[in-house]
Amino acid sequence: MTTPTAPLVPGTITSVLVANRGEIARRIFATCRRAGIGTVAVYSDPDAQSPHAAEADIAVRLPGSSPADTYLRGDLVIEAALRAGADAIHPGYGFLSENAGFASAVIEAGLTWIGPPPPAIEMMGSKVESKKMMATAGVPVLAELDPDSVTEADLPVLVKASAGGGGRGMRVVRALEDLPEQLEAARREAQSAFGDPTVFCERYLETGRHIEVQVMADRHGAVWAVGERECSIQRRHQKVVEEAPSPLVDARPGMRDRLFEAARLAAKAIDYEGAGTVEFLASGRAERGGDDADAGDFYFLEMNTRLQVEHPVTECTTGLDLVELQLQVATGHALGAESTTVSGHSIEVRLYAEDPTQNWQPQSGPVYRIEMAEPAVEFDVLRSPGIRLDSGVVDGSTVGVHYDPMLAKVISFAPTRTQAATRLAAALSRAKIHGLRTNRDLLVNVLRHPAFLAGDTDTAFFDTHSLDVLSRPLASTETERLSALAAALADAAHNRDVASVNTSVPSGWRNLASAPQSKTFSGRGGDIEIRYLLTRSGLRADEFENVTLVSAASRHVALEVDGLRRTFDVARYGDDVFVDSALGPVSLHATPRFTDPSEVVAEGSLLAPMPGSVIRLGAAVGDTVVAGQPIVWLEAMKMEHTIKAPNAGVISDLSVTAGQQVDVGTVLAVVEASTAEHEGES
Repeated sequence: MTTPTAPLVPGTITSVLVANRGEIARRIFATCRRAGIGTVAVYSDPDAQSPHAAEADIAVRLPGSSPADTYLRGDLVIEAALRAGADAIHPGYGFLSENAGFASAVIEAGLTWIGPPPPAIEMMGSKVESKKMMATAGVPVLAELDPDSVTEADLPVLVKASAGGGGRGMRVVRALEDLPEQLEAARREAQSAFGDPTVFCERYLETGRHIEVQVMADRHGAVWAVGERECSIQRRHQKVVEEAPSPLVDARPGMRDRLFEAARLAAKAIDYEGAGTVEFLASGRAERGGDDADAGDFYFLEMNTRLQVEHPVTECTTGLDLVELQLQVATGHALGAESTTVSGHSIEVRLYAEDPTQNWQPQSGPVYRIEMAEPAVEFDVLRSPGIRLDSGVVDGSTVGVHYDPMLAKVISFAPTRTQAATRLAAALSRAKIHGLRTNRDLLVNVLRHPAFLAGDTDTAFFDTHSLDVLSRPLASTETERLSALAAALADAAHNRDVASVNTSVPSGWRNLASAPQSKTFSGRGGDIEIRYLLTRSGLRADEFENVTLVSAASRHVALEVDGLRRTFDVARYGDDVFVDSALGPVSLHATPRFTDPSEVVAEGSLLAPMPGSVIRLGAAVGDTVVAGQPIVWLEAMKMEHTIKAPNAGVISDLSVTAGQQVDVGTVLAVVEASTAEHEGES
């Protein structure tokens, strides 16, 4: 196929359609606005009210809900660009960003493609073929393993999808008997996410370091290595914490030069243009002079022919706007001589709507409020120490099940790595994030962990330092109870404010001692019952003898605890209550005084943890199952999720079928515990 080429003379762009959604669409729009360029958004039906659709100059609907019907329909995206008068398309990341056919179609339609040439995308689109090409170019690679030829001696191995990325279609296999099942699961996930079920295997480095080099190239032959990033802290092979520069590379003399040279070789081997990232897996610890014989060695993983999620840390440490450079390169401008200098340190964390304590279970629902504790720059390069927020949601947004559960990227920039980590942890811990459960506590605990602060990070960080420990709530059990007391007092003040009579008398106040006020909340530790009296002498609560009430309003409560005054901000959204203080954020749910019998589910019920689609059943009614046996497979937020039997027993009810859409809380099946188990419990 003959691939069309863009004009060879510098041109201009007047309007850009972003073939994407959420945070990355808003990020690209921000640079376009600063450059005086018009913006066009596309949106699916679930995204009709999304921020990215609202803030573009023009928004074009892509009818449907699933990515396959909307954001992956290149023909509809190009048609939208032509209808809206856009003269360029930026793909963002994910979706069609690394689809060579789409890139060619954009150029054939007479539009400017803000990305690398289609042949370069195609060459790097297959991880299998790209590794062979990089080896020929002199870039160090890990040998590919044929899945059908893996032996015990090769273990552990990593199963990877040949197309795409983002952790989808990836599985670690440590036992040979598990390989067939994991290969099949990886193929299903790869087919669903990328439309290509091809997978391969490679040796898995248990404690590798994920180092990547940002490159920028123009059509005149210039290739910049724009600093490296370290992205070693990952979950499900997806990055969670990213930083620039890398503490490992800082500690290894000469490693940065070798990485940059390998990245330039990779880009030149495929005549690359635009922004791209060459990813490497490195071995060795950060401490200078460590005893790892392979310390500082690195191997090519893949080249992402697009802008990376974590590009802000490179922007903050170089002062470059990478999207602006993409626009310039796409219109034929030359980069000139490489003069990138790196200063300071930048760390980015991905704030996900997920529960790390429940196997990273994605969450869906409303985002009532998202607000940083200090003023944050949005979608712009930090040129002085501070916090940057790149978010796809705003107050009142709803997180659905069709797309990735990332809410925002929170980025810090400071003169030193320790300062960047400290500032980011403080900003996150004091942020008001109301609504969905998130991984915020995990992120703060990681940033404050001694191993992280020492630069001792690798891809096994969560296993090494215990995910259970790292996921512990920032607020202690005592803080949760204090916050519940503040919530009860704020609720009483709210009731007083809306009352039509006796507004001068505090709710709960009694001239003579009477029955205490009572309010029950459910929190992370279970139900919390708050019982108190407001008397002439102040607050009386048996469980809070060391607490004195200073003031109580509907949104703010001040308490003196052991002689120290503490303030609590209280926000209510129906029965959901969020209390923020310096002691840590607390989320509560006001429990009803009486239970609706229709809401009680049978013992042993397996409930859908999120909305999604049933893709597979592992048992039938009447089957005997063991504890932990997979019963239902759900697909939600582009990932597979396995629902397992909570105990041994018999399937007495199976309420769903393959292909069925379910809501959160739907009863999927009921496992009736065996008689022997009941007798043991008695």
